[in-house]
Amino acid sequence: MTSWLRAQLAPDAWSWLATQRERLEGGSASGREFNLAVSLVPRRLGKADLVLDGAALAEADRARPGWDPRGWSVDQAGRLVLLLAGGGTGRVFAERLRQLLVTADIAETIAFHRGLPLYPDPELVEPRAREGVRSAMQPVFEAVAHRNPYPAEYFVEDAWNQMVVKALFIGSTLAPIQGLDRRANQALARMLCDYARERRAAGRPVSPELWRCVGPHANDAALEDLAVALDSADPAERDAAAAALATCDRPRARALLERTMAR
Repeated sequence: MTSWLRAQLAPDAWSWLATQRERLEGGSASGREFNLAVSLVPRRLGKADLVLDGAALAEADRARPGWDPRGWSVDQAGRLVLLLAGGGTGRVFAERLRQLLVTADIAETIAFHRGLPLYPDPELVEPRAREGVRSAMQPVFEAVAHRNPYPAEYFVEDAWNQMVVKALFIGSTLAPIQGLDRRANQALARMLCDYARERRAAGRPVSPELWRCVGPHANDAALEDLAVALDSADPAERDAAAAALATCDRPRARALLERTMAR
């Protein structure tokens, strides 16, 4: 991140960030000094979008597989530079992150959750990630759930499933969730079918995206739900249901697909 920031920031802004990072790396700064430096980042660096070309994104993925900093701002990256410099490791880092999140405003909260893939001893910050996806604020939820490899790598199945269902419940999208196909499971398929039935019973539309997680694990009840989706008035849902059926090896799924192609 430092090379990207150095290329984009004005000289005085970069000089301030580099000085703060060096001071914090020494370990002599107090907690108050650390918190003050982090809080000053937007004022010193501004809030412009972080400019990243294809080479920078490839560099990010090499540095940490799955790391996707698209959509970040310079102040978010700057906060993380200082946190990684002065946050320590292990339980010391986990506690410092917890304390920062207690008093963080929404911009800081988003930044700290976007940094999850970069933190040392990542299993120790899992409670903070769980808090992020429980947030009532969609931008905070998406800071954890979208373009972030952390949930797929560290969430247990129940936490993963709840995150996917919540994305649909709050009107977010599933496509930016990394590991969505790899982490699909039977329990999630049942939850999504239940959700789809509730939506239909209330006369509300069903997101075509949810069928992607159902097809590979469809049981008889789920296949009936997919049959209903094939008759949806929404062409996108019909297409999504057909695509989901193509991933299921059950004879009933093949029969439904053949019926669809014969129309």
